Amino acid sequence: MRCNRIDYPYSRRDFLLSAGGGFGALAYAAMAGQPLAAATTDNPVAKKIPNRFGRAKNVIWLFMEGGPSHLDLFDHKPLLNKLAGQTLPESFPRPVTAMGEVNSPILECKRKWKQCGESGLWVSDWLPHHHAIADELCVIRSCVSDGINHAGGVCQMNTGAVFGGRPSLGSWVSYGLGTPTESLPTFVVMKDSSAMVVNGARAWGSGFMPSGHQGVLFETGAEPVRNLNNPAGVTSAEQQGKLAFINQLNRQHYLGRESNSELEARIQSYELAARMQADAPDAVDVDNETAEIKKMYGIDEKETEIYGRQCLLARRLVERGVRFVQLYSGAGSKWDSHSNIESNHSRLCRGVDKPIAGLIADLRQRGLLEDTLVIWGGEFGRTPMSEKGTGRDHNPTGFTMWMAGGGVKAGQTIGATDDLGLYAVEDKLHVHDIHATVMGLLGMDHTKTIYMHKGRPERVDLNEGHFHEEILA
Repeated sequence: MRCNRIDYPYSRRDFLLSAGGGFGALAYAAMAGQPLAAATTDNPVAKKIPNRFGRAKNVIWLFMEGGPSHLDLFDHKPLLNKLAGQTLPESFPRPVTAMGEVNSPILECKRKWKQCGESGLWVSDWLPHHHAIADELCVIRSCVSDGINHAGGVCQMNTGAVFGGRPSLGSWVSYGLGTPTESLPTFVVMKDSSAMVVNGARAWGSGFMPSGHQGVLFETGAEPVRNLNNPAGVTSAEQQGKLAFINQLNRQHYLGRESNSELEARIQSYELAARMQADAPDAVDVDNETAEIKKMYGIDEKETEIYGRQCLLARRLVERGVRFVQLYSGAGSKWDSHSNIESNHSRLCRGVDKPIAGLIADLRQRGLLEDTLVIWGGEFGRTPMSEKGTGRDHNPTGFTMWMAGGGVKAGQTIGATDDLGLYAVEDKLHVHDIHATVMGLLGMDHTKTIYMHKGRPERVDLNEGHFHEEILA
């Protein structure tokens, strides 16, 4: 049966251009410095997602990749030293460990501990600058993951699943909240070296969502975004002519391929790159900060310069509307300490302790901590049993993370592990619960923040997480 053809006064190309779907035209407008009449920072999805719990607007996630030892940093267990050299007591269920050394002797903790602030939070001498911010922290000592190795652990901590293919938490935040700025990415990722994070870009990928929600990787060093300015000897007129030609090719290629989200994301990236040329140079220029601020972050010291610069840059980005910033310390699983944990953790802690404390203090003094949720942790913790005599194995069954700001109740401890720090035994928070809680602190009901994928309603928590209301101030 034939349907009658309806004649419209506009062609498909006219419709795409006027409706804001002509991404090539938008890119050219941005590159030419013309107002983007069809562009908007409003996210149509956000209007359908109800606010429920929190008031945070931004997230800074301090990701210690490789698995920091909760037993030597925040979870004080005197029994470790009493039973050092002995095997795990029979009363403890035998864990499944990554390296299989279940019957290895318990490794003592060589740290000196102190109860800090009015909250009396236990912090070891590996993090002396954290003593001053103890009352800003909400320490969660009962985190649980399913990832026994780094690939699965990093994947689940970022995406909720131990296997790749799902959107990262930053992508869910981008999808649910959008961005209040057109000239900077919604989701930014930085790492402290040229080494790649386990699983690579999949850790901050958008999975089955449109590619525009994936994280944007900034470079390590003093120039995090390259090629912001025109090449030497190229005039603005020459640059505009080149961009106009590229835009013409993009327009021709896009027609008939409107459903290709990868192509759409590529065109959007050109739009963003053009807009960033105006505002990003100022955003990433931490050298304009005062000497006092640089010292607060440790930029004036060799050991803390890299992470300090990135923490300061994270503050500058959230000030300008970036929703989600993820800073990897120890990229390439450097926090992994199967042997020589003393030298490994000593070095890494010195590199992040002062920058992180400086970040919290700076956010607080600028009135940004109320709106910014700061998260600290890795993909799992470490075992009380030794490995190779001087290190600890992976421990996903009970480890520590902390949150600060963003409506979190400061100066409290949530949950607990057993007397040796092996298993979470009180108020367990699985990774799904952590993701649901972060979403809630950002004002989103995770049960209603849904993305339809192949006819299936997908959620950040795979339908398994719960918002932990005790975390609220």
